[in-house]
Amino acid sequence: MAARRADAPGKVLERLRAICLALPEANERVSHGEPNWFAGKGKVFASLDDHHHGAAHLSVWLPQPPGVQELLIEADPERFFRPPYVGPRGWVGVVLDTAPDWGMVATLVRDAYVHVATQKLRRLLGEA
Repeated sequence: MAARRADAPGKVLERLRAICLALPEANERVSHGEPNWFAGKGKVFASLDDHHHGAAHLSVWLPQPPGVQELLIEADPERFFRPPYVGPRGWVGVVLDTAPDWGMVATLVRDAYVHVATQKLRRLLGEA
C-alpha cells in the first residue's frame, strides 16, 4: 500500500501532463520547482503544486475568467480552493490526490488554456 501511495503523485502528474500537452502548441517547463504548462510561447495555463511549501494536497492551479473561481469554491470547497500568490488574480486550485473527476479536470484545463491563449492558438483548438 505504501508503494502505491508513493507512486500516486507520478501517476497524477502523467495524467495531468497528457491532458495539458494535448492542447495546441502546449509545452511544459519547470518553474518554481514544479511542472508548468504554457500556451505556446505565451502564458502559463496550468501549474502543478506537489505539496509546495507544505500545501495539504497535490493540486493543479489554473487561471480562470472572472467569477469562476468563486463559483467553483462555493460549489465544492473540498475540491477547489484559492491558491496562494495567484488566487487574487482569479486562479483556482483543484485538488488531485483525492480521486478527481478527470473529465472535469480536463475541461477546467482547457478553459484555462483558452483563457490565456492567443487568437491563433484558440483557432487551432477550434474556439471562435
